[in-house]
Amino acid sequence: MAQPKLGAKLGAEFLGTFGLVFGGCGSAVLAATFLTAGGVQLGIGFVGVALAFGLTVLTGAYAFGHVSGGHFNPAVTIGLAVARRFAWKDVLPYVVTQIVSGTIAALVLYVIASSRPGFNAHETGFASNGYGAHSPAGFGLGAALLTEIVMTAAFLYVILGATDDRAPKGFAPIAIGLALTLIHLISIPVTNTSVNPARSIAVAWFAGGAALSQLWLFIVAPIVGAVIAGVSYAAITGARPTAPDVGVANNPGRRGSRRR
Repeated sequence: MAQPKLGAKLGAEFLGTFGLVFGGCGSAVLAATFLTAGGVQLGIGFVGVALAFGLTVLTGAYAFGHVSGGHFNPAVTIGLAVARRFAWKDVLPYVVTQIVSGTIAALVLYVIASSRPGFNAHETGFASNGYGAHSPAGFGLGAALLTEIVMTAAFLYVILGATDDRAPKGFAPIAIGLALTLIHLISIPVTNTSVNPARSIAVAWFAGGAALSQLWLFIVAPIVGAVIAGVSYAAITGARPTAPDVGVANNPGRRGSRRR
């Protein structure tokens, strides 16, 4: 089967990343807290936000994964390249597309949220990530750094395992989406959960202040976690070296061993 051209892959990454940022961050900005006139909380809370992020990845992977591999995340792209599941020559176009798409999604979300009386992206944080005084539960720099590294590494291990040719076919998006949900359930109180530099960059532009000054952590830590998983997955699981020509679900070393 002919592989999609780079332009088609970037289009798929744009749509998937837009959906992730708009759906995940949108749930946090628009629906996490919603009080009735009587003070009853009808919002979706942390659990709802975690599910929103997981569902955007799950649905996006099913919708666009067959075109681009369904990365929607610079850390995932880099981790897959390190693991030899993705071509290094396409890393920069993917990462640029993901950041641009996420920023456009955040802009659309900002326009919608700004129509609410009294809304202020800087004061609310606009679903940005942070540590110290800007952590939802006041966790410090060290805890935030370790959390983001560990959570991103765990996410990449799930992606690499679910898309290994030895894994059951057709279920990878479910495993990946549920993994992202679980990661958010664990780490929203610590950093508001990044594990995705594009998601962090996208909303930081609009939140400004501490969101921008602390943004470095949510770029560096996810990439470090992704590299750790990319370097170690094959050694830990016995996966054969792969060639990066079929997106994330490629393990030609295994296919090549089959007799025809």
